[in-house]
Amino acid sequence: MLLTEKMKENIFSPSEKAIIHYMFEQRENINDKTTKQIAEETYTHPSTLIRVAKKLGYHGWVELKNTFIEEIDYLNSHFKDIDANYPFNERDNVITIANKMALLNQMTISDTLSLINNDELQKATDLLNQAEEIKVFSLNNNLLLCNDFKSHMGRIGRKVNLCTVDQGYEAASCNSNTCAIVISYTGETSDIISLLPMLKKRKTPIIALTSIGDNTLTKYADCIFRITTREKLYSKIGSFSSNDSISFLLDVLYACVFGRDYKNNLDYKINISKYYDHRKSSNKVMEENNHDQN
Repeated sequence: MLLTEKMKENIFSPSEKAIIHYMFEQRENINDKTTKQIAEETYTHPSTLIRVAKKLGYHGWVELKNTFIEEIDYLNSHFKDIDANYPFNERDNVITIANKMALLNQMTISDTLSLINNDELQKATDLLNQAEEIKVFSLNNNLLLCNDFKSHMGRIGRKVNLCTVDQGYEAASCNSNTCAIVISYTGETSDIISLLPMLKKRKTPIIALTSIGDNTLTKYADCIFRITTREKLYSKIGSFSSNDSISFLLDVLYACVFGRDYKNNLDYKINISKYYDHRKSSNKVMEENNHDQN
């Protein structure tokens, strides 16, 4: 759940609600204010700010303030010219729709890239490289997006299993040499969350692809990658943005694994493809060179 959504819950006293209202009103401006200033301007006591932070699951006011500002900054960025839920309207002609869909895709990639953490990406690449098998757990609609990832990884000799049936048994058969990629936009999907204790029991590292904010999946994950979080659960034309974001993150993970042993992976992929792929093309752009790959 986003922090800004959690702050709207009815769990606060009147004085605490004054702090919450002040935060939404001042937004980024609270960064330059001390707890004393905020208490004076809201007619509360500085300890009230600490109570608000504790109720929201933070150790103190500074941690809450920093998370709030980061989230506000994220929500204010990128998607200024297009609505991820309704990227086009009933008056748009087909070319306008095409252009708006292209803009949505561009914004999604830029947004997703801004959420990638270098240390998390390095760690995830290590886990995928070390794994004897990679298992992907998600709902069927998301698993459809993972077929390209499975295909790409298979073409450099890496075993990827998309767990489409009996996911509980698949989780139970994991071990420390397996790497689990768990995909859930909400991070709270019951069928997926039920697998996490077993994966932890089996000492299986978990790479999570999920929305921004805290959720159950993030509490179990060893590495976290954030899906662009702009869509409602169902009030939308389609899951365009979240799907594009998931596909991009999987492409990035594959590319990073490939890059760790670039020459050997490239040689392996081209040599195997040359053996099995005998397609012809009259298009010069597609023509392969006749010389062997060194």
